Amino acid sequence: MKTAAELRCAVNHFVSLDLMEQSMIIGPNDLCPCGSGKEFQHCCANKLSADVHRAKLDDAMGEIRELLEGRSFSSLEEANAFLSAYTQERNRAPRDNFDGLSSEQMHRFLHFPFDTPDLASFPSRLDITPEAPILKLFSLLVEALGDQGVKSTSTGNLPRNLCRDIAMAYMGEEKYREIYRFGELRSEPEFFDLHVTRLVSGLSGFIRKYKGKFIVSGECRKLMNKHGLAGIYPKLFRDFATRYNWAFRDHWQPVPLIQQSFLFSLYLLKRLGTEWQSNRYYEDWFLRAFPAVLQEVSPVGEYFSPEKILRSCYSLRCLDSFAGFLGLVEIQRDSDKRYGDFHLKRLPLLDHVVCFHM
Repeated sequence: MKTAAELRCAVNHFVSLDLMEQSMIIGPNDLCPCGSGKEFQHCCANKLSADVHRAKLDDAMGEIRELLEGRSFSSLEEANAFLSAYTQERNRAPRDNFDGLSSEQMHRFLHFPFDTPDLASFPSRLDITPEAPILKLFSLLVEALGDQGVKSTSTGNLPRNLCRDIAMAYMGEEKYREIYRFGELRSEPEFFDLHVTRLVSGLSGFIRKYKGKFIVSGECRKLMNKHGLAGIYPKLFRDFATRYNWAFRDHWQPVPLIQQSFLFSLYLLKRLGTEWQSNRYYEDWFLRAFPAVLQEVSPVGEYFSPEKILRSCYSLRCLDSFAGFLGLVEIQRDSDKRYGDFHLKRLPLLDHVVCFHM
């Protein structure tokens, strides 16, 4: 018989998989569950001696010691099987910091958001005609390109006059004149929402370059003719969520977990977004779920702490530039400033874009 004291090496093996209170069984090439955005082998797997990880390790070891107290096993294999079953049970238990999701479910959300149909499903065609800022710009762009396409500039962007026409139609003349009161719109990147729409449309294969021209692809025309924007939106959504780089807009530090956890953010909006909430409310949830991500953010100067930077990046990238731009939430700003605090609540489109099954 092996006693609990004699099984310490087996215990250590399983406890090391429970870093940062996320007992996920992961491989060396998987992203680390601590929220750093790095592969496990380059993150917590090599940091078990660090104080922050040691504290978590000691807590987990204490829990395992209590579990093994008074038990005996005939072999290490039997002990491993017992601990494996215990780890799996913990993985499947709801967690308050994940708003009721288990560690196992969160692992699937982070690593396989579009390949876990028992948790969340995404229709390939919507059953309503969607409305969203990105779709309004997409429609204006497709109309402007027409059947013949439009020649790109020497820098590879849309022509200036075309961008001005779309901006005027999108914003209205009064708002356009207010935004560009100090000078006309001079290039596509200066109208960043259009710039992003064109880039994501390219990733989706709807807008492409051919012989120096921007053209509307045959796939796009086929989908538009058959299903309209209801057929276009799911592809734009998926590529915006997974392929477009959310950090491109603000040039702050990357923090890949903000984008990687998009499904968790939508889950929160689904559950909590029926009433108006401050963006800080959702920032708090993100930090509660992934506290270790703060270690991956460096302070900037005296006034920008890691937490302040992370909060700003989360609100701008996830809540505003993702959920807001794709028509999943309505946003009311507390001031005229783009980067100030705001309130938001979910829109009906969210229920048609993703269906949660928990």
